Amino acid sequence: MTDTPGANRPFLIGLTGPIGCGKSNVGRVLGELGGTVIDADALAREASAPGGPAVGQIRDRFGSAVFSANGELDRAALAAIVFDDQAALTDLERIVHPHVRQLINAQLQVAERDHVPFVAVEAIKLVEGGLADQCDEVWLVECSEPTQRVRLAQRGTQPDDVERRLATQGPSLAARLTQLLGDRAGVRHLSSEGTMDETRAIVEDALADALEAFLADD
Repeated sequence: MTDTPGANRPFLIGLTGPIGCGKSNVGRVLGELGGTVIDADALAREASAPGGPAVGQIRDRFGSAVFSANGELDRAALAAIVFDDQAALTDLERIVHPHVRQLINAQLQVAERDHVPFVAVEAIKLVEGGLADQCDEVWLVECSEPTQRVRLAQRGTQPDDVERRLATQGPSLAARLTQLLGDRAGVRHLSSEGTMDETRAIVEDALADALEAFLADD
């Protein structure tokens, strides 16, 4: 991506926020509005799929116990390790994040070539993984903890897994992300507490404001 604003490149939005707070719903709306949405979690799975660039490093760090007999990564076994071991989680992120950034940059180049008006990168680790620094704006999608729990349950997540996932991300993640982002320009807080229609209206308004400011700098 170039650093030239306006029509020469897409406007880049980083979507982040706690698990279960609706990042994917916001991304879906942005896709329907004509943007390209890049799912960092999907790219992490691609990087760790058979033949992926992170597989060898994962095997070196975690051993063959997290791989099936046919050589495929056993994601449940790996998750069981990193959910209970912060150092192991940090090691996994150090392995995977650089490969994810490379895959994201490749997709951003395609979006620029195709003159896509805006791109959204959805990533729960947007800030910690260094992706926020590439974005024109960071959208922090938030909801209450009770709403998180309900939404995770509606996905079919088992109660003990809900608690483990919430414990892994830690309490008050939205507040910690706000602190990490600091006073940089271009941080928007979007509430997804309401209905899907209400969330859609919030996204449409935020996008209109963001693009107006972005194009005014062209």
